[in-house]
Amino acid sequence: MKSEAWERFKRVALSKNSGERHEVVTALIVDSPWLPGFMGISHIDYFTLPDQWAKANLYIEERFPSVIFLPGFWVEYGMAVEPSAFGCKITWWENSPPSMNPVIHDASEISRLKVPNPATDGLMPFVLNLYRHVEKSLRERGGHIKIVAARGPLAIAGHLRGLTEFLMDLKLFPTEARRLLEITTQTTIQWLQAQIRNLPEIEGVMVLDDIVGFLSPSDYLEFAHPFLKEIFSSFPDRVRVYHNDSNINHILEDLSDTGFHVLNFSHNLDMGVVWQRIGNRICLMGNVPPLEVLAKGNPEEVRSWAKACITKTKGGQNLILSAGGGVSPDTPAQNIDALVEATETR
Repeated sequence: MKSEAWERFKRVALSKNSGERHEVVTALIVDSPWLPGFMGISHIDYFTLPDQWAKANLYIEERFPSVIFLPGFWVEYGMAVEPSAFGCKITWWENSPPSMNPVIHDASEISRLKVPNPATDGLMPFVLNLYRHVEKSLRERGGHIKIVAARGPLAIAGHLRGLTEFLMDLKLFPTEARRLLEITTQTTIQWLQAQIRNLPEIEGVMVLDDIVGFLSPSDYLEFAHPFLKEIFSSFPDRVRVYHNDSNINHILEDLSDTGFHVLNFSHNLDMGVVWQRIGNRICLMGNVPPLEVLAKGNPEEVRSWAKACITKTKGGQNLILSAGGGVSPDTPAQNIDALVEATETR
């Protein structure tokens, strides 16, 4: 992203601590579910041809100059990077992100797992190498990679064990499940640190973990809260963004105490209610419905939803206008334009 775009995002993300009113900015999480189709290329080409990957990411910044894309020039292979480092079989598809196949088939197998080495394991070294390859050329064109991303500990655990099996393990084999989360927590931390070491301008980290919302309040406090807190406390000098578009209504207050600055959450949670509950603690990022409105609706519906978000936060205080999740496949350009227009006419 451009330096000025990052400064705008950072200013809003940290505004809770400054007490200053700010402009309403538009930011979107974009990755392989949307970008290849938007560019008219296959997912295989997007993942394997660096020139196509770069062209796509450069084009959207030129086409939507007012939008801050997160994390920006994201080298990702769907959700496969972290699971691949543990040896998960990855199944690739021509026109959709890859699928992951569990590598743990019994809770007793968790004891053999080790935290992977980002420099050597799975797809991680490919990501790091591509980042190093493109970073200098991006800077020469005025672009900067300011934030890096990783899947969170429960999301990784769900891929390694199978989601249903992992959730059952929390009750049937809590000791083994906790050990798995210790390993995946360190994986998230070390993967973010490895990306930071390879990119000289990183000022932010983003963690994505929807599975946290599947837990009861008591299970959240035992199996998620301490691990998220450990992750965010490992990056005290970075802007910290957390994405979770599952139902987190029952854990909002506890979740907001884990140490992130920005929460991207589901449109199924009312923006006004969430703002009243935790809007004085963190910056909210959302929450136009990503599929029903931003992808399938018309521009007027997008503007209406966006303006409602602004109104419910008293003119956009502690708000980054966005989708209530990542950008969905087939989201049209005119609807993204309408999202921006809502901030210009408030």
